[in-house]
Amino acid sequence: LKSMPMKPLAGVFLALACLLGIAATGSVFELAYGEPDLGVSVTRLILAGCLPGTVVALVVAIRLNKPA
Repeated sequence: LKSMPMKPLAGVFLALACLLGIAATGSVFELAYGEPDLGVSVTRLILAGCLPGTVVALVVAIRLNKPA
């Protein structure tokens, strides 16, 4: 099994996907357990932006790192 190094730009998108996933998870917990620190509407906006952003960033990272 040959190991393929990750391309730097793919790593940036993977890191972005991780950060967006963490923000989405935090938003879910904030909404589920009481009054969110930033307010319900702002927290919902963060969640609405982070969910598709996580998927898009992950797909871009995978596609950038595929061999030619």
